[in-house]
Amino acid sequence: MNRIASKLAMAAAGVLLLVGAAADARPRLTGEEQLAKLLEGRVAGKPVNCITLTNVQSSTVIDKTAIVYGSGSTIYVQRPRVGAASLDSNDILVTQLTSSQLCSIDTVQLRDRNGHFWRGFVGLDQFVPYTRAPKVAPAS
Repeated sequence: MNRIASKLAMAAAGVLLLVGAAADARPRLTGEEQLAKLLEGRVAGKPVNCITLTNVQSSTVIDKTAIVYGSGSTIYVQRPRVGAASLDSNDILVTQLTSSQLCSIDTVQLRDRNGHFWRGFVGLDQFVPYTRAPKVAPAS
């Protein structure tokens, strides 16, 4: 019986190894490629210094590139002027505000999602709003 259990465990380990190798075989997009995919079909607006956090519905960290804040049909791309290389999609963003707005003069702490230890910070820059490109009616 012990021999059968041992063989089953080895087979299960082999399957997990194959699944892991298949997942690694897929090309991983760079941060810039991830951001470009997220911005497909959107048009950049005039950069703003602050966004109102009560309107923000989501935030996404794009590795070594940007933080994207979702606010209704608009997404704001934040490319930090300091610390962007530290951004990791597995980070938790910790923001301490003195008002209801997140501004280009603020910093955001980065915490590891698993151990909650401090990983660094980013110094923010202007936020670039992106909205969906208007649909053009076909010519008659």
